[in-house]
Amino acid sequence: MDGLISFANSVGAILTSWSALDVVWATLLGIIVGMLPGLTATLGVALLTTLTFKMEADQAILILICMYVGAIYGGSRSAILLNIPGTPANAATALDGFPLARAGKAGSAMAVATTGSVFGGMIGMVALAVIAPVLAEFALSFGAFEFFWLAVFGVLISGQLTSLDDPIKGWIAGFLGLFVATIGQEGIYAVPRFSYGSTDLAGGIGLLPAMVGAFGLAEILTVMRQEAFEAVRSKADSVWAGIREAYKYKFTAIRSGLIGTLMGLIPGVGEDMGSWASYAAARQSSKNKDEFGKGSVEGLLAAESGNNAAVPGALIPVLTLAVPGSAPAAVLLAAMVIHGIRPGPLIMIESPGFVYSVVAMVFLATIAMGVLGLLLTRPLVLVLKVTRERLMPIIFVLCTVGAFAIASRTFDVWVMLFFGIFGFILRELKYPMAPLILGIVLGDILDKSLRRGLVLSDGDLVQFFNRPISMVLWISALLFILLTMPSVRRLLNRIFKRSTKGEAK
Repeated sequence: MDGLISFANSVGAILTSWSALDVVWATLLGIIVGMLPGLTATLGVALLTTLTFKMEADQAILILICMYVGAIYGGSRSAILLNIPGTPANAATALDGFPLARAGKAGSAMAVATTGSVFGGMIGMVALAVIAPVLAEFALSFGAFEFFWLAVFGVLISGQLTSLDDPIKGWIAGFLGLFVATIGQEGIYAVPRFSYGSTDLAGGIGLLPAMVGAFGLAEILTVMRQEAFEAVRSKADSVWAGIREAYKYKFTAIRSGLIGTLMGLIPGVGEDMGSWASYAAARQSSKNKDEFGKGSVEGLLAAESGNNAAVPGALIPVLTLAVPGSAPAAVLLAAMVIHGIRPGPLIMIESPGFVYSVVAMVFLATIAMGVLGLLLTRPLVLVLKVTRERLMPIIFVLCTVGAFAIASRTFDVWVMLFFGIFGFILRELKYPMAPLILGIVLGDILDKSLRRGLVLSDGDLVQFFNRPISMVLWISALLFILLTMPSVRRLLNRIFKRSTKGEAK
Protein backbone atom coordinates (compact mmCIF):
# COMPACT_ATOMS: atom_id res chain seq x y z
CA MET A 1 0.00 0.00 0.00
CA ASP A 2 2.84 2.39 0.85
CA GLY A 3 4.41 1.62 -2.52
CA LEU A 4 1.18 2.46 -4.35
CA ILE A 5 0.94 5.78 -2.50
CA SER A 6 4.57 6.58 -3.34
CA PHE A 7 3.91 5.71 -6.99
CA ALA A 8 0.81 7.93 -7.12
CA ASN A 9 2.66 10.80 -5.46
CA SER A 10 5.54 10.47 -7.94
CA VAL A 11 3.18 10.50 -10.93
CA GLY A 12 1.38 13.54 -9.51
CA ALA A 13 4.63 15.39 -8.88
CA ILE A 14 5.76 14.87 -12.47
CA LEU A 15 2.41 15.81 -14.05
CA THR A 16 2.03 19.01 -12.01
CA SER A 17 5.46 20.39 -12.93
CA TRP A 18 7.56 21.23 -15.96
CA SER A 19 8.72 17.62 -15.87
CA ALA A 20 5.59 16.68 -17.83
CA LEU A 21 7.08 18.57 -20.79
CA ASP A 22 10.33 16.64 -20.31
CA VAL A 23 8.38 13.38 -20.66
CA VAL A 24 6.94 14.47 -24.02
CA TRP A 25 10.07 15.85 -25.70
CA ALA A 26 12.46 13.18 -24.34
CA THR A 27 10.16 10.33 -25.42
CA LEU A 28 9.67 11.89 -28.86
CA LEU A 29 13.41 12.38 -29.22
CA GLY A 30 13.91 8.76 -28.18
CA ILE A 31 11.47 7.58 -30.86
CA ILE A 32 13.34 9.60 -33.49
CA VAL A 33 16.74 8.32 -32.32
CA GLY A 34 15.47 4.74 -32.31
CA MET A 35 13.93 4.89 -35.77
CA LEU A 36 17.04 6.28 -37.49
CA PRO A 37 19.31 3.39 -38.57
CA GLY A 38 22.70 3.77 -36.95
CA LEU A 39 21.40 5.48 -33.82
CA THR A 40 20.79 3.04 -30.97
CA ALA A 41 19.11 3.40 -27.59
CA THR A 42 22.52 3.10 -25.95
CA LEU A 43 23.93 5.95 -28.01
CA GLY A 44 20.87 8.11 -27.31
CA VAL A 45 21.02 7.56 -23.55
CA ALA A 46 24.80 8.07 -23.52
CA LEU A 47 24.64 11.36 -25.44
CA LEU A 48 21.79 12.67 -23.28
CA THR A 49 23.72 11.69 -20.14
CA THR A 50 26.52 14.01 -21.22
CA LEU A 51 23.99 16.82 -21.75
CA THR A 52 22.02 16.37 -18.51
CA PHE A 53 24.70 15.86 -15.87
CA LYS A 54 24.26 19.41 -14.56
CA MET A 55 20.50 18.95 -14.07
CA GLU A 56 18.74 17.87 -10.88
CA ALA A 57 18.98 14.11 -10.39
CA ASP A 58 15.24 13.31 -10.74
CA GLN A 59 14.88 15.46 -13.87
CA ALA A 60 17.95 13.93 -15.53
CA ILE A 61 16.93 10.32 -14.77
CA LEU A 62 13.38 11.04 -16.03
CA ILE A 63 14.73 12.34 -19.34
CA LEU A 64 17.08 9.37 -19.74
CA ILE A 65 14.36 6.80 -19.00
CA CYS A 66 12.03 8.47 -21.51
CA MET A 67 14.82 8.39 -24.10
CA TYR A 68 15.43 4.69 -23.32
CA VAL A 69 11.75 3.70 -23.62
CA GLY A 70 11.18 5.80 -26.74
CA ALA A 71 14.29 4.55 -28.56
CA ILE A 72 13.52 0.85 -28.06
CA TYR A 73 10.04 1.45 -29.46
CA GLY A 74 11.20 3.81 -32.22
CA GLY A 75 13.38 1.13 -33.78
CA SER A 76 10.21 -0.66 -34.89
CA ARG A 77 9.50 2.12 -37.42
CA SER A 78 12.61 1.53 -39.52
CA ALA A 79 12.25 -2.24 -39.04
CA ILE A 80 8.75 -2.09 -40.54
CA LEU A 81 9.38 0.47 -43.29
CA LEU A 82 13.01 -0.22 -44.22
CA ASN A 83 13.54 -3.82 -43.11
CA ILE A 84 16.44 -2.35 -41.09
CA PRO A 85 16.06 -2.58 -37.28
CA GLY A 86 16.52 0.88 -35.77
CA THR A 87 18.04 -0.80 -32.72
CA PRO A 88 19.27 -4.40 -32.31
CA ALA A 89 16.19 -5.02 -30.12
CA ASN A 90 13.94 -4.64 -33.18
CA ALA A 91 15.55 -7.32 -35.34
CA ALA A 92 12.66 -9.77 -34.76
CA THR A 93 10.18 -6.98 -35.56
CA ALA A 94 11.47 -6.74 -39.12
CA LEU A 95 10.62 -10.40 -39.83
CA ASP A 96 6.87 -9.72 -39.95
CA GLY A 97 6.67 -5.92 -39.91
CA PHE A 98 8.33 -5.42 -43.31
CA PRO A 99 6.17 -8.01 -45.14
CA LEU A 100 3.06 -6.33 -43.69
CA ALA A 101 4.30 -2.92 -44.91
CA ARG A 102 4.99 -4.27 -48.40
CA ALA A 103 1.44 -5.66 -48.46
CA GLY A 104 0.09 -2.11 -47.95
CA LYS A 105 -0.48 -2.47 -44.20
CA ALA A 106 2.28 -0.17 -42.95
CA GLY A 107 -0.05 1.90 -40.74
CA SER A 108 -1.65 -1.20 -39.28
CA ALA A 109 1.76 -2.77 -38.62
CA MET A 110 3.01 0.34 -36.80
CA ALA A 111 -0.18 0.39 -34.72
CA VAL A 112 0.34 -3.27 -33.78
CA ALA A 113 3.93 -2.49 -32.78
CA THR A 114 2.75 0.48 -30.69
CA THR A 115 0.06 -1.55 -28.93
CA GLY A 116 2.50 -4.36 -28.19
CA SER A 117 5.07 -1.91 -26.88
CA VAL A 118 2.56 -0.36 -24.48
CA PHE A 119 1.39 -3.80 -23.31
CA GLY A 120 4.96 -4.96 -22.71
CA GLY A 121 6.02 -1.72 -21.03
CA MET A 122 3.11 -1.88 -18.57
CA ILE A 123 3.77 -5.52 -17.68
CA GLY A 124 7.44 -4.76 -17.11
CA MET A 125 6.52 -1.72 -15.03
CA VAL A 126 4.34 -3.83 -12.70
CA ALA A 127 7.18 -6.34 -12.36
CA LEU A 128 9.59 -3.50 -11.54
CA ALA A 129 7.28 -2.25 -8.77
CA VAL A 130 6.76 -5.74 -7.31
CA ILE A 131 10.17 -7.41 -7.73
CA ALA A 132 12.60 -4.54 -7.06
CA PRO A 133 11.79 -4.08 -3.34
CA VAL A 134 11.85 -7.86 -2.75
CA LEU A 135 15.12 -8.35 -4.65
CA ALA A 136 16.70 -5.39 -2.83
CA GLU A 137 15.85 -7.00 0.51
CA PHE A 138 17.28 -10.34 -0.65
CA ALA A 139 20.41 -8.59 -1.99
CA LEU A 140 21.21 -7.39 1.54
CA SER A 141 22.56 -10.90 2.15
CA PHE A 142 25.11 -10.40 -0.66
CA GLY A 143 28.68 -9.72 0.36
CA ALA A 144 31.97 -9.33 -1.51
CA PHE A 145 32.11 -13.07 -2.26
CA GLU A 146 28.63 -13.12 -3.80
CA PHE A 147 29.14 -9.96 -5.86
CA PHE A 148 32.35 -11.42 -7.29
CA TRP A 149 30.53 -14.48 -8.62
CA LEU A 150 27.56 -12.38 -9.75
CA ALA A 151 29.92 -10.32 -11.94
CA VAL A 152 31.53 -13.46 -13.39
CA PHE A 153 28.13 -15.04 -14.05
CA GLY A 154 26.86 -11.83 -15.66
CA VAL A 155 29.73 -11.71 -18.16
CA LEU A 156 29.39 -15.42 -18.98
CA ILE A 157 25.64 -15.38 -19.58
CA SER A 158 25.79 -12.12 -21.53
CA GLY A 159 28.53 -13.50 -23.78
CA GLN A 160 26.55 -16.69 -24.36
CA LEU A 161 23.16 -15.16 -25.11
CA THR A 162 24.42 -12.31 -27.30
CA SER A 163 26.53 -14.64 -29.45
CA LEU A 164 24.55 -17.88 -29.70
CA ASP A 165 26.44 -19.14 -32.77
CA ASP A 166 29.87 -18.76 -31.16
CA PRO A 167 29.77 -18.16 -27.36
CA ILE A 168 33.58 -17.95 -27.25
CA LYS A 169 33.40 -14.63 -29.12
CA GLY A 170 30.92 -13.29 -26.59
CA TRP A 171 33.12 -14.36 -23.68
CA ILE A 172 36.23 -12.86 -25.31
CA ALA A 173 34.38 -9.54 -25.71
CA GLY A 174 33.25 -9.71 -22.07
CA PHE A 175 36.69 -10.43 -20.69
CA LEU A 176 38.19 -7.69 -22.88
CA GLY A 177 35.78 -5.37 -21.07
CA LEU A 178 36.96 -6.73 -17.71
CA PHE A 179 40.56 -6.03 -18.74
CA VAL A 180 39.70 -2.43 -19.74
CA ALA A 181 38.13 -1.96 -16.30
CA THR A 182 41.43 -2.86 -14.60
CA ILE A 183 43.27 0.03 -16.29
CA GLY A 184 43.99 2.77 -13.76
CA GLN A 185 44.38 2.85 -9.99
CA GLU A 186 42.97 -0.18 -8.19
CA GLY A 187 40.17 0.43 -5.74
CA ILE A 188 41.71 -0.32 -2.33
CA TYR A 189 45.37 0.75 -2.29
CA ALA A 190 45.28 3.04 -5.39
CA VAL A 191 48.17 1.21 -7.06
CA PRO A 192 48.34 2.23 -10.76
CA ARG A 193 47.91 -0.61 -13.26
CA PHE A 194 48.62 -0.59 -17.01
CA SER A 195 49.14 3.19 -16.89
CA TYR A 196 52.78 3.17 -18.07
CA GLY A 197 53.44 6.51 -16.41
CA SER A 198 50.47 8.26 -18.00
CA THR A 199 48.37 10.31 -15.57
CA ASP A 200 45.39 10.02 -17.93
CA LEU A 201 45.53 6.22 -17.96
CA ALA A 202 46.07 6.20 -14.19
CA GLY A 203 42.64 7.82 -13.88
CA GLY A 204 41.05 4.86 -15.65
CA ILE A 205 38.94 4.48 -18.79
CA GLY A 206 35.62 6.31 -18.50
CA LEU A 207 32.52 4.20 -19.16
CA LEU A 208 30.65 6.86 -21.13
CA PRO A 209 33.44 7.79 -23.60
CA ALA A 210 34.05 4.08 -24.19
CA MET A 211 30.35 3.43 -24.70
CA VAL A 212 29.83 6.42 -26.99
CA GLY A 213 32.70 5.12 -29.10
CA ALA A 214 31.63 1.46 -29.15
CA PHE A 215 27.98 2.19 -29.89
CA GLY A 216 28.23 5.59 -31.58
CA LEU A 217 31.28 5.93 -33.77
CA ALA A 218 31.32 2.18 -34.51
CA GLU A 219 27.66 2.43 -35.62
CA ILE A 220 28.50 5.39 -37.86
CA LEU A 221 31.33 3.48 -39.54
CA THR A 222 29.13 0.39 -39.92
CA VAL A 223 26.20 2.31 -41.42
CA MET A 224 28.39 4.27 -43.85
CA ARG A 225 29.92 1.02 -45.05
CA GLN A 226 26.50 -0.43 -45.94
CA GLU A 227 24.34 0.41 -48.93
CA ALA A 228 21.84 3.27 -48.66
CA PHE A 229 18.36 2.28 -47.52
CA GLU A 230 14.98 3.11 -49.04
CA ALA A 231 11.65 3.18 -47.23
CA VAL A 232 8.49 1.38 -48.33
CA ARG A 233 6.51 3.91 -50.36
CA SER A 234 3.00 2.42 -50.09
CA LYS A 235 0.36 4.52 -48.31
CA ALA A 236 -0.26 3.74 -44.67
CA ASP A 237 -3.60 2.07 -43.97
CA SER A 238 -5.82 2.60 -40.91
CA VAL A 239 -4.04 2.80 -37.57
CA TRP A 240 -7.16 1.77 -35.66
CA ALA A 241 -7.45 -1.44 -37.66
CA GLY A 242 -4.04 -2.41 -36.32
CA ILE A 243 -5.14 -1.83 -32.73
CA ARG A 244 -8.16 -4.10 -33.25
CA GLU A 245 -5.92 -6.76 -34.78
CA ALA A 246 -3.49 -6.56 -31.86
CA TYR A 247 -6.29 -6.95 -29.31
CA LYS A 248 -7.11 -10.39 -30.75
CA TYR A 249 -3.71 -11.62 -29.49
CA LYS A 250 -3.80 -10.02 -26.03
CA PHE A 251 -2.72 -13.25 -24.33
CA THR A 252 0.31 -13.45 -26.62
CA ALA A 253 1.20 -9.89 -25.58
CA ILE A 254 0.90 -10.77 -21.88
CA ARG A 255 3.08 -13.88 -22.25
CA SER A 256 5.64 -11.94 -24.30
CA GLY A 257 5.69 -9.19 -21.68
CA LEU A 258 6.50 -11.69 -18.94
CA ILE A 259 9.23 -13.34 -21.04
CA GLY A 260 10.71 -9.95 -21.95
CA THR A 261 10.79 -8.89 -18.29
CA LEU A 262 12.61 -12.10 -17.38
CA MET A 263 15.18 -11.51 -20.13
CA GLY A 264 15.68 -7.96 -18.89
CA LEU A 265 16.49 -9.29 -15.42
CA ILE A 266 19.46 -11.29 -16.75
CA PRO A 267 22.66 -9.16 -16.66
CA GLY A 268 23.77 -7.88 -20.05
CA VAL A 269 21.05 -9.62 -22.09
CA GLY A 270 18.23 -7.09 -22.21
CA GLU A 271 15.91 -6.14 -25.04
CA ASP A 272 17.51 -8.14 -27.86
CA MET A 273 16.88 -11.53 -26.25
CA GLY A 274 13.58 -10.30 -24.83
CA SER A 275 12.36 -9.80 -28.38
CA TRP A 276 13.72 -13.06 -29.83
CA ALA A 277 12.63 -15.23 -26.89
CA SER A 278 9.11 -13.77 -27.01
CA TYR A 279 8.94 -14.25 -30.77
CA ALA A 280 10.09 -17.87 -30.51
CA ALA A 281 7.55 -18.63 -27.76
CA ALA A 282 4.74 -17.06 -29.78
CA ARG A 283 5.64 -19.06 -32.87
CA GLN A 284 5.88 -22.27 -30.88
CA SER A 285 2.39 -21.89 -29.41
CA SER A 286 0.67 -20.30 -32.42
CA LYS A 287 -1.99 -22.05 -34.49
CA ASN A 288 -0.65 -20.24 -37.57
CA LYS A 289 3.09 -21.02 -37.45
CA ASP A 290 3.36 -20.81 -41.24
CA GLU A 291 2.49 -17.10 -41.22
CA PHE A 292 5.48 -16.16 -39.06
CA GLY A 293 8.12 -14.40 -41.14
CA LYS A 294 5.57 -13.65 -43.88
CA GLY A 295 3.52 -10.93 -42.21
CA SER A 296 2.15 -12.33 -38.95
CA VAL A 297 0.42 -9.80 -36.68
CA GLU A 298 0.94 -12.18 -33.76
CA GLY A 299 4.68 -12.41 -34.40
CA LEU A 300 5.04 -8.63 -34.69
CA LEU A 301 3.06 -8.10 -31.48
CA ALA A 302 5.15 -10.68 -29.59
CA ALA A 303 8.47 -9.15 -30.67
CA GLU A 304 7.51 -5.61 -29.67
CA SER A 305 5.88 -6.67 -26.39
CA GLY A 306 9.02 -8.60 -25.45
CA ASN A 307 11.61 -5.92 -26.16
CA ASN A 308 9.71 -3.13 -24.41
CA ALA A 309 8.98 -5.27 -21.35
CA ALA A 310 12.73 -5.86 -21.07
CA VAL A 311 13.31 -2.12 -20.46
CA PRO A 312 11.79 -1.98 -16.95
CA GLY A 313 13.03 -5.54 -16.44
CA ALA A 314 16.61 -4.34 -17.06
CA LEU A 315 16.14 -1.59 -14.47
CA ILE A 316 15.41 -4.10 -11.70
CA PRO A 317 19.02 -5.36 -11.31
CA VAL A 318 20.29 -1.80 -11.85
CA LEU A 319 18.38 -0.49 -8.85
CA THR A 320 18.80 -3.48 -6.52
CA LEU A 321 22.21 -4.96 -7.40
CA ALA A 322 23.91 -2.10 -9.31
CA VAL A 323 24.28 -4.60 -12.17
CA PRO A 324 22.85 -3.50 -15.56
CA GLY A 325 20.43 -5.75 -17.41
CA SER A 326 21.32 -4.23 -20.80
CA ALA A 327 23.75 -1.81 -22.47
CA PRO A 328 21.43 1.25 -22.19
CA ALA A 329 20.78 0.30 -18.56
CA ALA A 330 24.56 0.37 -18.01
CA VAL A 331 24.63 4.02 -19.13
CA LEU A 332 21.65 4.74 -16.90
CA LEU A 333 23.53 3.16 -13.97
CA ALA A 334 26.50 5.45 -14.66
CA ALA A 335 24.16 8.45 -14.83
CA MET A 336 22.66 7.58 -11.44
CA VAL A 337 26.12 7.42 -9.90
CA ILE A 338 27.06 10.76 -11.50
CA HIS A 339 23.96 12.34 -9.93
CA GLY A 340 24.72 11.02 -6.45
CA ILE A 341 22.26 8.12 -6.41
CA ARG A 342 23.66 4.85 -5.06
CA PRO A 343 21.90 1.87 -6.68
CA GLY A 344 22.36 -1.43 -4.88
CA PRO A 345 21.03 -3.49 -1.97
CA LEU A 346 20.77 -0.45 0.33
CA ILE A 347 18.57 1.61 -2.02
CA MET A 348 15.33 0.65 -0.23
CA ILE A 349 16.90 1.86 3.02
CA GLU A 350 18.67 5.00 1.80
CA SER A 351 16.22 6.12 -0.94
CA PRO A 352 13.03 4.01 -0.75
CA GLY A 353 11.01 6.61 -2.65
CA PHE A 354 13.40 6.63 -5.61
CA VAL A 355 12.41 3.11 -6.74
CA TYR A 356 8.76 4.13 -7.02
CA SER A 357 9.79 7.36 -8.73
CA VAL A 358 11.49 5.23 -11.40
CA VAL A 359 8.30 3.14 -11.71
CA ALA A 360 6.33 6.36 -12.25
CA MET A 361 8.86 7.53 -14.84
CA VAL A 362 8.54 4.26 -16.78
CA PHE A 363 4.73 4.49 -16.58
CA LEU A 364 4.58 8.04 -17.97
CA ALA A 365 7.20 7.30 -20.63
CA THR A 366 5.15 4.29 -21.79
CA ILE A 367 1.94 6.35 -21.96
CA ALA A 368 3.74 9.11 -23.89
CA MET A 369 5.26 6.52 -26.23
CA GLY A 370 1.83 5.06 -27.02
CA VAL A 371 0.12 8.42 -27.58
CA LEU A 372 2.93 9.92 -29.67
CA GLY A 373 3.39 6.69 -31.61
CA LEU A 374 -0.27 6.57 -32.67
CA LEU A 375 -0.81 10.28 -33.28
CA LEU A 376 2.42 10.79 -35.22
CA THR A 377 2.44 7.60 -37.29
CA ARG A 378 2.48 9.41 -40.63
CA PRO A 379 4.55 12.52 -39.72
CA LEU A 380 7.33 10.45 -38.14
CA VAL A 381 7.80 8.56 -41.41
CA LEU A 382 9.23 11.80 -42.86
CA VAL A 383 12.21 11.49 -40.49
CA LEU A 384 13.36 8.45 -42.46
CA LYS A 385 13.91 10.67 -45.52
CA VAL A 386 16.93 12.30 -43.87
CA THR A 387 19.94 10.99 -45.79
CA ARG A 388 22.71 9.31 -43.85
CA GLU A 389 25.30 11.58 -45.49
CA ARG A 390 23.72 14.51 -43.66
CA LEU A 391 22.89 12.68 -40.44
CA MET A 392 26.10 10.81 -39.63
CA PRO A 393 28.44 13.88 -39.50
CA ILE A 394 26.05 15.48 -36.99
CA ILE A 395 26.07 12.32 -34.86
CA PHE A 396 29.88 12.21 -34.99
CA VAL A 397 30.06 15.79 -33.69
CA LEU A 398 27.63 14.90 -30.88
CA CYS A 399 29.75 11.85 -30.00
CA THR A 400 32.87 14.01 -29.79
CA VAL A 401 31.19 16.75 -27.75
CA GLY A 402 29.55 14.18 -25.48
CA ALA A 403 32.80 12.37 -24.75
CA PHE A 404 34.56 15.66 -23.95
CA ALA A 405 31.73 17.17 -21.87
CA ILE A 406 31.83 14.66 -18.99
CA ALA A 407 35.24 15.66 -17.61
CA SER A 408 36.44 18.26 -20.15
CA ARG A 409 39.40 16.02 -21.01
CA THR A 410 40.81 15.67 -24.51
CA PHE A 411 41.91 12.19 -23.43
CA ASP A 412 38.24 11.09 -23.33
CA VAL A 413 37.86 12.08 -26.99
CA TRP A 414 40.81 9.81 -27.83
CA VAL A 415 39.15 7.04 -25.77
CA MET A 416 35.96 7.50 -27.79
CA LEU A 417 37.87 7.35 -31.10
CA PHE A 418 39.81 4.26 -30.02
CA PHE A 419 36.71 2.35 -28.91
CA GLY A 420 34.86 3.46 -32.03
CA ILE A 421 37.51 2.00 -34.36
CA PHE A 422 38.09 -0.99 -32.09
CA GLY A 423 34.34 -1.61 -31.87
CA PHE A 424 33.97 -1.38 -35.65
CA ILE A 425 36.71 -4.00 -36.12
CA LEU A 426 35.06 -6.29 -33.56
CA ARG A 427 31.68 -5.91 -35.31
CA GLU A 428 33.24 -6.82 -38.65
CA LEU A 429 34.65 -9.94 -36.97
CA LYS A 430 31.14 -10.73 -35.58
CA TYR A 431 31.94 -10.01 -31.92
CA PRO A 432 28.99 -8.66 -29.86
CA MET A 433 29.34 -5.25 -28.21
CA ALA A 434 27.06 -5.75 -25.18
CA PRO A 435 29.44 -8.12 -23.29
CA LEU A 436 32.33 -5.69 -23.87
CA ILE A 437 30.46 -2.82 -22.22
CA LEU A 438 29.06 -5.06 -19.49
CA GLY A 439 32.61 -6.21 -18.76
CA ILE A 440 33.71 -2.59 -18.26
CA VAL A 441 30.77 -1.99 -15.90
CA LEU A 442 31.17 -5.22 -13.93
CA GLY A 443 34.97 -5.08 -13.94
CA ASP A 444 35.04 -2.57 -11.11
CA ILE A 445 32.57 -4.67 -9.07
CA LEU A 446 34.52 -7.88 -9.73
CA ASP A 447 37.90 -6.32 -8.91
CA LYS A 448 36.82 -4.65 -5.67
CA SER A 449 34.77 -7.66 -4.55
CA LEU A 450 37.71 -10.01 -5.11
CA ARG A 451 40.07 -7.79 -3.13
CA ARG A 452 37.59 -7.17 -0.32
CA GLY A 453 36.83 -10.87 -0.13
CA LEU A 454 40.52 -11.72 0.16
CA VAL A 455 40.95 -9.10 2.89
CA LEU A 456 37.91 -10.38 4.83
CA SER A 457 38.96 -14.03 4.52
CA ASP A 458 42.63 -13.26 5.23
CA GLY A 459 43.62 -14.62 1.81
CA ASP A 460 41.53 -17.80 2.10
CA LEU A 461 39.91 -18.62 -1.28
CA VAL A 462 37.66 -21.31 0.22
CA GLN A 463 35.11 -18.74 1.37
CA PHE A 464 34.49 -17.78 -2.25
CA PHE A 465 33.16 -21.30 -2.79
CA ASN A 466 31.54 -22.54 0.42
CA ARG A 467 29.01 -19.79 1.20
CA PRO A 468 25.45 -20.79 0.12
CA ILE A 469 24.74 -18.01 -2.42
CA SER A 470 28.31 -18.07 -3.74
CA MET A 471 28.03 -21.82 -4.19
CA VAL A 472 24.85 -21.48 -6.26
CA LEU A 473 26.46 -18.81 -8.45
CA TRP A 474 29.77 -20.55 -9.15
CA ILE A 475 28.11 -23.92 -9.79
CA SER A 476 25.67 -22.18 -12.18
CA ALA A 477 28.59 -20.51 -13.96
CA LEU A 478 30.45 -23.83 -14.24
CA LEU A 479 27.40 -25.66 -15.57
CA PHE A 480 26.81 -22.82 -18.01
CA ILE A 481 30.32 -23.25 -19.43
CA LEU A 482 30.07 -27.04 -19.56
CA LEU A 483 26.71 -27.02 -21.34
CA THR A 484 28.13 -24.85 -24.14
CA MET A 485 30.76 -27.50 -24.93
CA PRO A 486 29.70 -29.71 -27.90
CA SER A 487 31.33 -32.81 -26.35
CA VAL A 488 29.34 -32.38 -23.11
CA ARG A 489 26.11 -31.85 -25.03
CA ARG A 490 26.74 -34.97 -27.13
CA LEU A 491 27.40 -36.98 -23.96
CA LEU A 492 24.18 -35.73 -22.36
CA ASN A 493 22.24 -36.56 -25.53
CA ARG A 494 23.57 -40.13 -25.49
CA ILE A 495 22.68 -40.52 -21.81
CA PHE A 496 19.19 -39.10 -22.43
CA LYS A 497 18.60 -41.43 -25.41
CA ARG A 498 19.71 -44.47 -23.41
CA SER A 499 17.43 -43.57 -20.50
CA THR A 500 14.43 -43.06 -22.82
CA LYS A 501 15.10 -46.41 -24.55
CA GLY A 502 15.34 -48.12 -21.15
CA GLU A 503 11.99 -46.65 -20.10
CA ALA A 504 10.43 -47.74 -23.39
CA LYS A 505 11.50 -51.36 -22.78
